[in-house]
Amino acid sequence: MAKREKKCANSFVTMTELILPNDTNTLNNLMGGRLMHWMDIVSAIAAQRHSNRIVVTASVDNISFAEPIKLGNVITLKAFVTRAFNSSMEVYIEAVAEDIPANKRKETNKAFFTFVAVDQSGRPIDVPEIKPETDKEKELYEGALRRRQLRLVLAKRMKPEDAKELQSLFL
Repeated sequence: MAKREKKCANSFVTMTELILPNDTNTLNNLMGGRLMHWMDIVSAIAAQRHSNRIVVTASVDNISFAEPIKLGNVITLKAFVTRAFNSSMEVYIEAVAEDIPANKRKETNKAFFTFVAVDQSGRPIDVPEIKPETDKEKELYEGALRRRQLRLVLAKRMKPEDAKELQSLFL
């Protein structure tokens, strides 16, 4: 039976939040944990939308905190599935903070989360493949296998010598 295929745009999710006092630290910057929570939500929705299944967070890659997000800013999180494997999906998330009164926007954070689709008993279940369309989607799709192999090697679930795509970067 052939695997189903979906376009990346089918899993595109946008989430917007206003940074309120309860979201900030003593410097009036958004707390990193709150940002990670929102990233988990927006990326889970993207993975569910793509797979049409219940999903669980399997891993979180490097979340970079490039710029502080200030009290009163509006943050927009954008997420989409970059590549699907058997039951897992890599989701790319980027955050943009906006100071509306100053009419300024800045990209503040990027991350990759991995989700696994599961059935009602919690067992992994197959997901549709991805068909990237834009140049950015194609670039992220191409790098997803290397990022996956790196995750598996670091988690000791794959031997480094078996990570052929990852090795190709160094040969």
